Amino acid sequence: MPQHILPIDTGNLHLQVLGDDDVRRIHHASLELIQGVGVRFPSPHALDILHAHGASIDPERQIARIPGHVVESALGHAAAGLTLCARDDPALDLPLDGQHAYLAVDGTGIEVLDAYTGEKRVSTKQDVADAMRVADYMEEIALVWPPVSAQDCPAETRGLHELDAIWNNYAKHAQTETLVTAHEMQAAVEMAAAIAGGRDELRRRPVLSIMQCTISPLAQDGGSLDAALVAAEAGLPVAFMTMASCGFSGPAALAGNLAVGNAEVISALALLQMAYPGCPVYYAAAQTAMDPRTGAYTGGGPEDYLFGAATNQLADFYHIPLSMGAFATGAKQPDWQAAFDNVFAGLLPALSGADLLQGAGMLYGSRIFSYEQLLLDCEIYSAIRAVAGGIRVDEEALALDVVRQAGVGGNFLAHRHTRQHIRDLWQPRFIDRRPYSAWEADRQGPRDWANAKARWILENHRPAPLDPRLSAELTRIIAAVEGEMGLR
Repeated sequence: MPQHILPIDTGNLHLQVLGDDDVRRIHHASLELIQGVGVRFPSPHALDILHAHGASIDPERQIARIPGHVVESALGHAAAGLTLCARDDPALDLPLDGQHAYLAVDGTGIEVLDAYTGEKRVSTKQDVADAMRVADYMEEIALVWPPVSAQDCPAETRGLHELDAIWNNYAKHAQTETLVTAHEMQAAVEMAAAIAGGRDELRRRPVLSIMQCTISPLAQDGGSLDAALVAAEAGLPVAFMTMASCGFSGPAALAGNLAVGNAEVISALALLQMAYPGCPVYYAAAQTAMDPRTGAYTGGGPEDYLFGAATNQLADFYHIPLSMGAFATGAKQPDWQAAFDNVFAGLLPALSGADLLQGAGMLYGSRIFSYEQLLLDCEIYSAIRAVAGGIRVDEEALALDVVRQAGVGGNFLAHRHTRQHIRDLWQPRFIDRRPYSAWEADRQGPRDWANAKARWILENHRPAPLDPRLSAELTRIIAAVEGEMGLR
């Protein structure tokens, strides 16, 4: 059972890729798009709320044009900080306080690299459960979405089965992006309330948070809007994520892409604040660039890294926490490209102050889950955490007395100061620092060791079990929903 979580302290170093005037220009450009061009809200309930707050509605096209001051006023109701709560133990809660960054498993991919055969295959509910046990073991992992889809379950209730697999195999905070109908979200709220100990306790300790995706450019999904409104009414934290892609679903220029994605996110968050002022919300983004040679999703590159840093400045402008798509490399396997992508994609948002770093363990642009990649991403995160800690400068760290004692040409190996501080130095689990001759003897490396560790976790780690009565209640709720839908 995990005893603690390792956050990144984001207060020591700080990176800004946009000036204050740049942030304001992007904000005003987004408001101009929302008011002038409009955003599609294909939900009668959402359109009614927007109209009641002063938006101009085109009912045929389901487009709302919301005055800029209305958007700003609504966003002003959002809470500046929130806490994502663990299933059982408050010591594993995640305060999104602007001072810490946490690593998340996510993606809801459709395939998994089997930890034993290495083969790529279609994912199942058991794969969700297995991934949860590994994530539960890793102290770097603070929260999860389902990293893969439970494709052996009915599509209409798949998201509920994924939650069931999470809560039965994982003790930290649960998040989901696959609940995209109001009916399914109502059942998820009922499940979360059972875990928390009732609706009032769920509002006080949200053990579930919700991620929804926008449809770039300048559109929302109707089912996701209705589901988000149900979640917001119950007090669950809700985010909307833009994935605008330069040159395809957003302008090729980075600033224009930021403005489009920002318009999508803040228009949706404003809707939630109009409906339920003060409800917990956070900002989410995973913007990228289209490969101009193939039109493919890149899942990595300088544009992604800059988006990772710039988006936090936008979220800070609205005093809303940020969940940033960071680690989901476009690489097809855990290799040099995956490391290249994820070091940059994790470092920049961490140094800019993002609250959540998403995507650990995902390959090929969040399509494939890899156990080896999950553990290697935890290694990358650990190194980023050490860098973000900065350099301590005080009398103890300068160690002048120690240097005097060692003298010219001496060494520090046996000194008490070394014994006290040598464990402060970062130590890898998978990076190969052996002599060349030792490597040459077996030619194994980080991916081999990560695979062996993942297998050990799968075979030996047993998360703190969910109360059998709660497990049975989750099963009952899902069965009731499937019965109502004629799926049983």
